Amino acid sequence: MLNRRTFTALLAGTVAAPRMSSAETAKSVFYASVGPELALYEIDVAEAALQKRGTVTLPANVQYAWPHPSKRYLYVVSSNGGPGSTGSTHLASAFRLDPETGALQAHGEPRSLPSRPIHTSVDASGEFLLTAYNHPSNVTVHRIGADGTIGEPLSQAGKLDTGIYAHQIRTTPTNRTAILVTRGNNAAGGKPEDPGALKLFAFKNGALENVASIAPGNGLGFGPRHLDFHPSRAWVYVSIERQNQIYVYKLQPDGVLDREPIFVKNTLADRANHSPDQGAGPIHVHPNGRFVYVTNRNQGEADYAGKKIFNGGENNVAVFSLDQQTGEPTLIQTIEGHGIHLRTFGLDPGGSLLVAASIRPIPVREGDEVKTLTAGLMVYRIGGDGKLTFARKYDIDTGKGQQFWSGMITLA
Repeated sequence: MLNRRTFTALLAGTVAAPRMSSAETAKSVFYASVGPELALYEIDVAEAALQKRGTVTLPANVQYAWPHPSKRYLYVVSSNGGPGSTGSTHLASAFRLDPETGALQAHGEPRSLPSRPIHTSVDASGEFLLTAYNHPSNVTVHRIGADGTIGEPLSQAGKLDTGIYAHQIRTTPTNRTAILVTRGNNAAGGKPEDPGALKLFAFKNGALENVASIAPGNGLGFGPRHLDFHPSRAWVYVSIERQNQIYVYKLQPDGVLDREPIFVKNTLADRANHSPDQGAGPIHVHPNGRFVYVTNRNQGEADYAGKKIFNGGENNVAVFSLDQQTGEPTLIQTIEGHGIHLRTFGLDPGGSLLVAASIRPIPVREGDEVKTLTAGLMVYRIGGDGKLTFARKYDIDTGKGQQFWSGMITLA
């Protein structure tokens, strides 16, 4: 339940978008999707402000996006499927990035995908697009042409161990291996828990080969969602969605993960908030390698006065400082998210701003009244100590669909 002071604080950051000179050229831009629409925002780092500059419409709801290493192209996967819905349209699309503005122009024909994609990324060589699917759990690899267009999918020689409910696919910094993050599922409706794991594959010329399944014990009580790599050290930071934790793994020079984590940390401000509705979200390491950020998300609902309202829990950004000798993360802050279910966020390459996106609006209780906490884009300044200061919130109309993906992209 939210009291009056908390609810007022959540609404207080909402402002009108500031005007910015058309002569300004951002080094990075921010994109955020609502349903099939992908909006471009110019960033004013000094003012901690965003200005919407344009929108493109995908064939179906945006699921995820990833830039090419050349910074000339953006790859977007879309689908009309979702939780509980198989859908019939699943596509990977390429866009040309305007190097001055970040405006998107369709580039080549979209490629059909076998089911709803949940994540996509490009390998370090820029030659392959890897896509993860959670139901059924799967991974595909498409060749990227010299002109940046998406080619045909590559056939894989053997049966891949793709686990249960994949959520992310990344190649390691050496590009010798790829990691498929498979979340598993909580026990529900009489169905037992599905184990999670990090599925490690050898990766060469687009071919994947099973190497290892990394999980404590049999993977029960382990529900990883996303991972990120330290920019200069062999540390991999994994958000553990179902247990609200961070695991830290050592990455060997050959691209293989150690089987046991070197650190396990809680992400919640109050461990008592751990529940099936509560989960850790995306994770990003600061560009300077000294901090790591992860969201805590909750969109559980309860009945009140004949309405479904938010049932409490944590929607915030957790900030960890990193020991530069050991890689150990230490929780130094959890800051209010000003929205429900912060599914995605991005950091500007200078490490001065964090922009988070909440997925949808939700009714919340304020005393005896029920009001709506809007979906939004929340902008935070990042201090020299890594801690966040809330700057502003932009309300987002999610009438056309959920605000499912957002991200910061550096231009060429």
